[in-house]
Amino acid sequence: MAGGADGAKSWAPRNARVFDLSNRIPTPGTFLEWLRRLEDPGLYSGDVGVDHTSPSAPPEREAPSGSADVHGLVMASSASPGSSLAPAALEILPSILVQKMSQEKVNVLKALGAEIIRTPTEAAWDSPESHIGIARRLQAELPNAHILDQYANPSNPLAHYEGTAEEILDQCDGKVDMVVMGVGTGGTISGIAKKLKEKCPGVVVVGVDPEGSILAQPEALNDKNRLQSYKVEGIGYDFIPDVLDRNLVDKWEKTNDQESFIMSRRLIREEGLLCGGSSGSAMGAAVRAASTLKAGQRCVVILPDSTRNYMTKFLNDAWMFENKYVENTVHTRENYSTYRKETGTWWSSQPVSVLALPHPSTVAPHLSCAAAIETMERHGYDQLPVVKENGTVQGVVTIGNLLSMLSSGRVSRADPVAAVTFGNFSRVTHESSLAELATIFDKDYFAVVTSTDGKIAGLATRIDLLNYITSAHKD
Repeated sequence: MAGGADGAKSWAPRNARVFDLSNRIPTPGTFLEWLRRLEDPGLYSGDVGVDHTSPSAPPEREAPSGSADVHGLVMASSASPGSSLAPAALEILPSILVQKMSQEKVNVLKALGAEIIRTPTEAAWDSPESHIGIARRLQAELPNAHILDQYANPSNPLAHYEGTAEEILDQCDGKVDMVVMGVGTGGTISGIAKKLKEKCPGVVVVGVDPEGSILAQPEALNDKNRLQSYKVEGIGYDFIPDVLDRNLVDKWEKTNDQESFIMSRRLIREEGLLCGGSSGSAMGAAVRAASTLKAGQRCVVILPDSTRNYMTKFLNDAWMFENKYVENTVHTRENYSTYRKETGTWWSSQPVSVLALPHPSTVAPHLSCAAAIETMERHGYDQLPVVKENGTVQGVVTIGNLLSMLSSGRVSRADPVAAVTFGNFSRVTHESSLAELATIFDKDYFAVVTSTDGKIAGLATRIDLLNYITSAHKD
């Protein structure tokens, strides 16, 4: 955004497109899809970076004190802000992503020179193992590092108030009756809603929140699958970000993974809009919300993400099939290998069994958090498998998540360990290759080793693999 002669910021459209879908959508109103040009690196998340680094930004929003010494950026994000801001960093510092974020996002960030750190998807937001917790630790440890903090940075909603909302008004000739968008940090909906309510007093603002997140109101809307993991990226959280002003949201719609990905595929196939999963969430919610509109009223739906980030996920028929989002997307299920073993290293084809892992200590789901802590202290473990009576693995409990949940009062020492268990974890068998294990360790700290019948057989960590590689010798 360029500044005028007096230093005030002037607005100019930045590559947004509005598409009319009213002939396709069976509702009384007119549907307009607001879509960023797909070559825009961070899509609308990039507005935060543009606004924050604008030379005409007011002094109170330019940068933290001592900004002249800030040489690098640490970003805890869903990758879109990171991909927008990585080129601006004078020093290559980490971008912290939760494990569920796609490999395509990782590849883009790496190409831009960012260092990637992956964190557990189910880690509580204030856990030291979460993407936010690690970002804060790195800021404290690394000299001249700064977290832009999209969750609390006032430039986040301000960018959408001054930029995104103005683009929508400009292309809609100032007439908007309803606007629907996914909610993550809350900057987009807060900024757009504030401006539209000023310019279009009767506008209805609809926030879209995935099942598993707790952003929606009233609170009862969040009861279904509360704090359970979900695969849609970029929307929803397990805490309320500071920049999210929920008072500006008139109505909330909850969505699930299945409807989101199926709608995204429809938008791609039927409209040629190469959008991502959260765009499907927004459109699915909009179809329901717009049923209250009258003929001639206008609903704007924000499509925030690009297909490029999900080529191996919901665009992949096999992935949709494996996750049971569709019964079958191909006439004959493809035979495909889940991993290529030809990595060229002497140890890569060795089976996991060569690590000679002992049978791990475990805890039952009904045992107390106090019992889990005692077991960890006795053996010096950072994590423990949570195993059912039949020997199958329910999940893993980590010391970091236990500490976070206990210190915040969300659980007590007497609560069952199942309440703090990560249900999503990587697993291998003794026959799996070390190359496959190494790939898991690119994003996970450990992998559960199971027998063919799913029962616990071991717990492999990065240090186990490292010890084998450094102590064993190639024949």
